Amino acid sequence: MGRISTHVLDIARGAPAAGIAVELRAAGELLHACRTNSDGRTDAPMLIAERIPAGPYELVFHVEDYLRAERPGQRPFYDRITIRFVVSEETGHYHVPLLLAAHGYSTYRGS
Repeated sequence: MGRISTHVLDIARGAPAAGIAVELRAAGELLHACRTNSDGRTDAPMLIAERIPAGPYELVFHVEDYLRAERPGQRPFYDRITIRFVVSEETGHYHVPLLLAAHGYSTYRGS
């Protein structure tokens, strides 16, 4: 069974980032949209299927409202962050976290 999942951590605060809108896209098509919960995770994987078609995917994190609320009076540097990645194992688990700060971010393939 293949799946794509994510979570968001605010590394400046050392806490999960709740309420961030996240979209999963492939070939420009919206596959799934949701918001992070109080644990910074989506309530379910962004995609779960017997086989996930190989190819490029994008996770789009709409972070502007979150950053504005967490840092009142400061204009956010980012409005959205797009992470592009390629699925090569159709039954693989692709966990793609976002580690977020006001002026930087990082990501990796998690487990």
